[in-house]
Amino acid sequence: MGPNGAGKSTLINLLAGLLRPSGGSLSVMGHDVVSDYRKARRLLGVVPQELVFDPFFNVREMLRFQAGYFGCGPENDVWIDEVLEGLGLTDKANTNMRALSGGMKRRALIAQALAHKPPVLVLDEPTAGVDVELRQTLWAFIKRLNGEGTTIILTTHYLEEAETLCSRVAMLKQGEIVALDSTQNLLNRLQSKQLKLKLAGALPSSLEPLKRGENAGYVTLNLSATSEVERILGELRAAHVGVEDLQMIETDLEDVFLSIMSSTS
Repeated sequence: MGPNGAGKSTLINLLAGLLRPSGGSLSVMGHDVVSDYRKARRLLGVVPQELVFDPFFNVREMLRFQAGYFGCGPENDVWIDEVLEGLGLTDKANTNMRALSGGMKRRALIAQALAHKPPVLVLDEPTAGVDVELRQTLWAFIKRLNGEGTTIILTTHYLEEAETLCSRVAMLKQGEIVALDSTQNLLNRLQSKQLKLKLAGALPSSLEPLKRGENAGYVTLNLSATSEVERILGELRAAHVGVEDLQMIETDLEDVFLSIMSSTS
């Protein structure tokens, strides 16, 4: 994760051999991407942001050619059929790539990255601008692959996706990793809970110290623990202030991301 220009796509290009590193080293499952590039690339599948495809082939032909570049023969067709089914492309297998919709082209590019059955799959913002159905189909298949042992590296601006799907998160800023930890540990950095209330009356003065803000008729209170809710509601009842609406707000990855980005130079 990181803002635009942080270096996410550059890192992917370095892994894939599209750029050469000016320093340091990169390896895929122990194989250096420069000195042992053939093995490193054989272990890697990359789905780029852009819709790049060969307009002269149908979907199945494209996948066979892609697998062939990595030495896979006709015996690989069983895997190609599995990928087509998993991504909802079976009925488009004999359709020319030019005739596919944008969403179907995106699915085909993911299938292309998987054609040679790599153990590491890199997804560079794969759901940017795609519909909900494709997103759900994609993540169901990707989670299955991950469960079967494939390592998934994802870049995304959809922070709720990262929070739901990823077990480990790296945050980049200006080419530097500013945070790298398990998703849960990152969430634990901000132990913040808030109570959002729409009141039929004024907030009692005893609760003013907890007040964080007020917007659109709602008052937001900071909580140190969930158990405080009972005390707050008790004080509201004692002051004869009715509660018209109530929402609990937990810290999410977006809060952590914004906090880390603002606190690092």
